[in-house]
Amino acid sequence: MSDENQRDSEEDDDADSDSSGGRNASFFTVSLNRFISGFLRNWGCLRSVHDMLNIPTQSFPAPSSQQRVSPSGQSGRSKVALKPGHSLMDWIRFSKSGKDLTGLRGRLIEVTQEELQKHNTRDDCWTCIRGMVYNVTPYMDYHPGGEEELMKAAGIDGTELFDQVHRWVNYESMLKECLVGRMATKATTAIKAILPPPPLTGLAPPTSAAPPRDKDSTPRYDWFQTDVTVNVVIYAKRKIPSSGCTVVDLEAGVLRLEVLLGKMSYMIHLRLTEDVEGTVSVHTAFSVGKIQLSIRKQSKGKWTSLGQPLEFHNTFLRQKDRAPYYRDCVLVSKTEVNHDTHVFRLQLPRGTVMHVPVGKHVYLKALIQDTEVVRPYTPVDQTLAAASLRSSQDSDLYLMIKVYPDGVFTQHLNSLQPGDHVSVSGPEGTFTARPLRDVTYLYLLAAGTGFTPMARLIHLVLQDTDSIRNIRLLFFNRREVDILWRCELDQLAANNERFQVDYVLSEPCESWTGRRGRVDESMLQDFLNRPDGSRCYVCVCGPSAFTELTVGLLKQQGFSDEELHAFQG
Repeated sequence: MSDENQRDSEEDDDADSDSSGGRNASFFTVSLNRFISGFLRNWGCLRSVHDMLNIPTQSFPAPSSQQRVSPSGQSGRSKVALKPGHSLMDWIRFSKSGKDLTGLRGRLIEVTQEELQKHNTRDDCWTCIRGMVYNVTPYMDYHPGGEEELMKAAGIDGTELFDQVHRWVNYESMLKECLVGRMATKATTAIKAILPPPPLTGLAPPTSAAPPRDKDSTPRYDWFQTDVTVNVVIYAKRKIPSSGCTVVDLEAGVLRLEVLLGKMSYMIHLRLTEDVEGTVSVHTAFSVGKIQLSIRKQSKGKWTSLGQPLEFHNTFLRQKDRAPYYRDCVLVSKTEVNHDTHVFRLQLPRGTVMHVPVGKHVYLKALIQDTEVVRPYTPVDQTLAAASLRSSQDSDLYLMIKVYPDGVFTQHLNSLQPGDHVSVSGPEGTFTARPLRDVTYLYLLAAGTGFTPMARLIHLVLQDTDSIRNIRLLFFNRREVDILWRCELDQLAANNERFQVDYVLSEPCESWTGRRGRVDESMLQDFLNRPDGSRCYVCVCGPSAFTELTVGLLKQQGFSDEELHAFQG
């Protein structure tokens, strides 16, 4: 499910959203001493304050963003109706108007905790995000989440609140004209925060490629070589989902390999010892949790070591604690799905291999009117029927995207021509198919392009999960012409007795004979069947209001948090 894909209109997303940004660098890129000296030299400067502070562009994928799944089944923030003239583009224009949005006439100050706490009212609201203090008072009327949500962070460090709702938003870009300054910190504390972990040694080739014998669950890697290839082996120490979990980027001799294991991320990051060819191959033994990466050497010979460790090499962290890493992809084609939705086919760089697990999403990033805008989308297969026929060599990314008339981001995407470029992150999100192992009945409730995460999930269950006897999709749309992949869904239902689909239209024509209306208690009672002894599971994806209402109704009918997954909206 995507930020745009799960809303009724992009006016409620792009045109009225504060979402943008992207980063693939660490928070600090210079030493503390260089930073302080640069800051003091430019203390009163009216130039671009973010350049002055050496703040890299970042994006933060929120754990509760539209693409992430809430294990508790709880839905995310609700949007509010903004006043006319307060869309995303209106904010961009206003912030670039030259008006003093900080109230400090361009000065930057060092903000103490005591000073920050003074600015905690609707008409004087400061907040701190990752050590930077912003005057968000001018942004209050532009915030899609409303004044109440923004005021929760008034006069305090709002980093944790921000991360809970929309960590992927590029606040540095959105609020750069509102920057007051930096929170006052002790130098010793800051030094500890910015120093990378000490480099790891012992990269010499091992005597064998046998898996490590330690009993902890932390993944490990090994490597071996021939005269013409170098091979890296990852031992995940757990089974790997059939849709894969590996992302490899090889560029200019730098190898970045990330293995996604549930909510965790294992990373290998090296500057290779010698020159290599630009392509990589990945082979996965899913049942034993082994991944082997092979790269061809440019010149025959033996390497004395694999390479020089780079930042976050050989680390096992929560995925949400890593910044998204973007690579430049090429638009191959756009295929029409219906009157306003297309499947965008993106080609990954030559040195990139990306396995996107079922239920995960990626971020697309673009520079629009000098502001970086980021949106999440869930990959699908080229068609619903193509899921079982897709070649393992087909590494392209397929994204089903609805183009909105006034959508900032989707209009930009729709203007791209084959051969144009777009930045794409690695997989994000917390969905796991593990709870489905004991399920006998799976119910999918989708509204609009909230269908996108369901598409691959349906195929995964039909192909790999024999224990699920019945899969039922209740698909909500406005009109009949809005139904995505209807022919494919009907054909799948006709060919597989385990799968059923029902359509619900809120604005049906007179000849429509299917379900009518919107989600309500009686509709769910009629749709959801819980036979004695069955184990049921429900996935929900759609606009925020739909998700919140549906989850509430499901809980009223006795579904527990452990029986629900709500893709947030």
